[in-house]
Amino acid sequence: MTPQEISLKMQQELCNIYDSNEISAMTREMMTKVLSCKPVDIVMRYSEDIPDDFSNILLGMIERLKNHEPLQYILGVAHFHGHDFKVTPAVLIPRPETAQLVDMIVDENPRSDLMVLDIGTGSGCIAISLSRALKFAQVTGIDLSARALEIAEFNNKALNTRVKFVEQDILTCRAPSEAWDIIVSNPPYITESEKASMERNVLDYEPEEALFVSDDDPMLFYRPIATYASRALKNGGRLYLEINRAMASQVVDILQQAKLRDIQVHTDFYGNNRFVTATKIED
Repeated sequence: MTPQEISLKMQQELCNIYDSNEISAMTREMMTKVLSCKPVDIVMRYSEDIPDDFSNILLGMIERLKNHEPLQYILGVAHFHGHDFKVTPAVLIPRPETAQLVDMIVDENPRSDLMVLDIGTGSGCIAISLSRALKFAQVTGIDLSARALEIAEFNNKALNTRVKFVEQDILTCRAPSEAWDIIVSNPPYITESEKASMERNVLDYEPEEALFVSDDDPMLFYRPIATYASRALKNGGRLYLEINRAMASQVVDILQQAKLRDIQVHTDFYGNNRFVTATKIED
């Protein structure tokens, strides 16, 4: 088969799942990965036959995409904050909104040698991106999942960073006193009742424990994070949270109860309430 024939098959087979532009982008990414070449090389050889082994790999990927499997899991890699991270179904696929959170932290913290904690690190994408972007920061990432931490450690080595990863549950860990300049977390925040409106590629493949909380207790993780931050942040230290866009006021209330100050809600690219920041200020 030729790249042209593969592209046409992609459009025909996936048109009921993805829009045309998204299919074209996936086609380019698949071909550059499988054929180990640049997009311009594919264009120049658009009508030339691809070796059968490579054609079969691409056709197999199309079948997996038809079953709504995310392309990032098929390729084993996700792009985030200018870097490629290994991902498997043991970890969430990093979202562009989360990269916006990383940018916010970097922009607001120009000092060097900061102590940074990422709670619920998953693939390590936040922790590793901060390690690369902040000046001489000492970054730690914690997660309850041993499988997720294996992926994080792989990314740590592959991207030549020195993040310390620790298996730890924020629901039970004890807070040290004034240990961190920055604490960041993107905890599970989608309620069970919201599942009905979500796409199959998320529901069928991404880890439920990293996505969902019960309708009865949507603040399950924000309460212990706020309590932890109120003790573990240094004076003037900052807390950065990604949130459910419908629950900004509830998160703000929890941070106020934890005696954190300068609490602000920030919107994402789409104008949704997506982040909340706060500062520990001692009288």
